Amino acid sequence: MDIKEIQSLIKFVAKSGASEVKLEMEDIKITIRTGSDSATPETTIVQQIPMAAAPVTPAAPAAPATTPAAPAAEEAAPEDDSKYITIKSPIIGTFYRKPSPDKPTFVEVGSTINKGDVLCVIEAMKLFNDIESEVSGKIVKVLVEDSSPVEFDQPLFLVDPS
Repeated sequence: MDIKEIQSLIKFVAKSGASEVKLEMEDIKITIRTGSDSATPETTIVQQIPMAAAPVTPAAPAAPATTPAAPAAEEAAPEDDSKYITIKSPIIGTFYRKPSPDKPTFVEVGSTINKGDVLCVIEAMKLFNDIESEVSGKIVKVLVEDSSPVEFDQPLFLVDPS
């Protein structure tokens, strides 16, 4: 990669509105940050705290309140979830359940889906990516709130394949 390619990449990233882009090739690692460095970590922290705190908060009060009930609930949840297929986010971005604000949601709990059906949209760098189902079945649970940030490989839906 020569200097002209790097300069054009920097211009492209600046125009795209992204705050940070990392590019790793065989012999080169490039990180391009736009704007101030203090804004980038705050954005990352804000996106990660709700996702990390949400699963931990319900589990912490449940264990001290009723010790016998908590293990029973924990045992029941993995058994129920083990028969379901988890559809995960293939990219980092913002999760949307509707194609646009005035349209109905793609799928609801109880919806029957087929392989290739669009389940949601994830916006990444101002591009809207349709997320299609890789399995057929019935939506059991939507695991992410509409308009929420999602991470790579984060569970989005539980599907009953039967």
